[in-house]
Amino acid sequence: MAAATPLYQIRLAVRRELEDLTAGDTVIVAASGGADSLALAAALLPECKSLALRAIALIVDHGLQSNSADVAHEAKKELLKLGYENVEIRKIKVEVTDGLEASARRARYAAINDVAKLHNAAAIFLGHTKDDQAETVLLGLARGSGTRSLSGMAQRIDDYRRPMLSISRAQTEAACEELGLKFWRDPHNQSMEYTRVRVRENILPLMEKEIGPGVADALVRSAKLLRDDADALDQWADEIFDELDPISLDISTLESLPRAIRTRVLRKAIYLAGAPSGSLTADHIEPIESLVTAWKGQGPVALPGGVTIERISGRLSLS
Repeated sequence: MAAATPLYQIRLAVRRELEDLTAGDTVIVAASGGADSLALAAALLPECKSLALRAIALIVDHGLQSNSADVAHEAKKELLKLGYENVEIRKIKVEVTDGLEASARRARYAAINDVAKLHNAAAIFLGHTKDDQAETVLLGLARGSGTRSLSGMAQRIDDYRRPMLSISRAQTEAACEELGLKFWRDPHNQSMEYTRVRVRENILPLMEKEIGPGVADALVRSAKLLRDDADALDQWADEIFDELDPISLDISTLESLPRAIRTRVLRKAIYLAGAPSGSLTADHIEPIESLVTAWKGQGPVALPGGVTIERISGRLSLS
């Protein structure tokens, strides 16, 4: 295999993400049948074999399209062709509660976690690429998100690993073509109904045209730098939080902190008090910030999950 081929580059990226695993460990690759996940699966299997790791391919059938079962079985055929001995198809039901994309993502990860637990998997590999990362960062920027959101997807978080964040979508398609793999093009990925698709098809190409080539690479580099910053700020906030009473926060301590640290401490306290994970926005935090830095006798602040926070005798009381 020539060193310059896309498949070689993907295998090299995968190899780095396997170095800390032990012979006999099980790894799972989430495979949709698209070029990204098929290329990842193709690169992962030989690397696992060389390290005596057990590789399982998991196909999640969301059932959102009439031919979803056919797509899943075609993906299984390609994975078996690659040499996978264990290919599982998990059919799920997506209950749409907060938009189709978010609801499908939540149901998909729940299914992946179930299968990983069943097999006691040491790692779960996902096929997100450099293009996905650039789109994520640009969407976060457009929404006015904070540093953590702008840092994009983590290469590793918990058991999940994304080795292809430096690999382009074009490279994954080329790798599939190199191996003669038939990959599926999800019609949802061409539907302008979805914001991410509009970013992919309209916004990023326009930026490349008007600003110059390399915009996606620049967004990915920015994400890496912002993740380093966010990790450092989170660690600082965690150290402060560990010294506080989480349901009765001392105002004088909060006032002495830089805003970036203070808001992180407030978020941690609110989530610990019962707010649903990911439910807090800047609009929720701003009135609480005012309780600390612009106190004028304001009343309690109601938050998601039924959490209430108010200033009482020099402390922020959470209930």
